[in-house]
Amino acid sequence: MTPFTQQVVAMISSIPEGRVMTYGQIAAHAGSPRAARQVVRILHSMSRKERLPWHRVVNAKGQLSIPDEESRMMQETELVSEGVEFQLDGSIDLKVFGHDPGPDLLHDLTSIKDEDE
Repeated sequence: MTPFTQQVVAMISSIPEGRVMTYGQIAAHAGSPRAARQVVRILHSMSRKERLPWHRVVNAKGQLSIPDEESRMMQETELVSEGVEFQLDGSIDLKVFGHDPGPDLLHDLTSIKDEDE
C-alpha cells in the first residue's frame, strides 16, 4: 500500500459518526490536493477490506455522488441514522456536519509518510 493510500485509509477511518468529509478534503489532508478521484478509487476498492465508513464521504457540494440508486439510498440511510441532516436540495451542510481531522491526525499521517520514505 502506498503512503498516500495509507493516509487516505487512515483519514476515512477517522471520520466520526455523524460527520462527513469530502473526497477533495481527504486528498488534501493526505498530501495530494488534486487527487480527489484517486480517493474515490481507493474508497471503491478498499472499503470492504478495510471496513471503511464509506458512507461518510461526500462530494465538495455536500452531495452524495454514488450513481447507483440503491447504494445512494443506503448511504443516505446510514448518514441519517447517525444524525446527519439533509437540506431541501438533498445536500449536507458541510459547515454543520463536516469533519476537520485536526492537527493530531495530520501529525500521525505525516509520521506514516515519513516511515515509508
